[in-house]
Amino acid sequence: MMKIMATKKSYKILIVEDESAIQKPITEELIDLGYTIIVAHNGKEALILFEKEAPDLILLDIVLPEKNGFDVLEDIRYKFKSNVPVIVVSNLESPQDMETAKNLGATKYIKKGDTSLRSIMMEVHNIFYPKK
Repeated sequence: MMKIMATKKSYKILIVEDESAIQKPITEELIDLGYTIIVAHNGKEALILFEKEAPDLILLDIVLPEKNGFDVLEDIRYKFKSNVPVIVVSNLESPQDMETAKNLGATKYIKKGDTSLRSIMMEVHNIFYPKK
């Protein structure tokens, strides 16, 4: 469990990612952009932090230890009855996986292999500052 505070009042983002090679660059970039970051390394930890920290956005991997991202997303939507935006960031690329995430209430589905760090930052920005 790790909490990193940005230097100014900002939106709070929960990153749920068990691979540090993916999690660290996303975390560092979001901190540089002024966001407050909370990191969970598995699905169970994600739900604990979600309840405790009330993030404004979740970046959620699907393949996670202890509880997968689909189950986490389902709990967020149905157990906690939350409409917090959730961007799924996953290596799973099948149409069925994308459809499952969408049906569980994912705001956006990003394929890790097809997406640059800059593109992920733009998706985050668009959640908080939508184009008018």
